[in-house]
Amino acid sequence: MNNENKQTKPDCPLIGQDGNIFNLVGIASRTLKRNGLSDEASEMTAKVFKSGSYEEALGIIGEYVNITSTDEPDEDVEMGMEGLT
Repeated sequence: MNNENKQTKPDCPLIGQDGNIFNLVGIASRTLKRNGLSDEASEMTAKVFKSGSYEEALGIIGEYVNITSTDEPDEDVEMGMEGLT
């Protein structure tokens, strides 16, 4: 991955998801594709499946996306909830 793309890693809510590596790489891949990074999604997936351990695979995913929590509030949701209370 080149330096330009490393600076623009998209946020990807993986913390709190099913920790199966196939699930996590799928979520990360979809996130990259939605952000116009299809080549990086393919590159990341290939590297993950060639990795030697779960920890190494997670490290590779983290090179391509900013791993965030599924519990972090989304601004759009947060704003919409204010009128309900």
